Amino acid sequence: MPTLTRRRDQEALHECWQVFFGDVCVGTISKRAGVPSDADQWGWTCGFFPLSHHGRRAEGIAMTFDRACAAFEAAWREYLPNCTDADFEAYRRQQAWTRWKFTMQELGRKLPTEVPEGRSRCFCGTVIDVATMNRHVSTVHMAA
Repeated sequence: MPTLTRRRDQEALHECWQVFFGDVCVGTISKRAGVPSDADQWGWTCGFFPLSHHGRRAEGIAMTFDRACAAFEAAWREYLPNCTDADFEAYRRQQAWTRWKFTMQELGRKLPTEVPEGRSRCFCGTVIDVATMNRHVSTVHMAA
């Protein structure tokens, strides 16, 4: 079973750590911006798509990074039993879709939904249409 790992978010304006369970980002622990020095300095959020979209998530604040990590881990132990393999798979599919869409945009390629004829060419060279787009992304561009 995967363990929780943290990776620093290099794009965040303040100190922020993404928390992963295997390859799935299941939350964040970050320094809170604009709070008085005597207030809790760290905030955390535990939850991921799709479960977080069903109201299942936990969040809190703590004075120190270590306390925020401990609180996050406790929340994760309660959260994880509600997760199914299908939830993790839905996350991976959404991530693959987002990566694919952004790559198409960066390369100046139109999605089939953006052109009147409903057909376009993927950056990998495959001709796709509205009906085959989702299947193409999940079978060809989803990370193993």
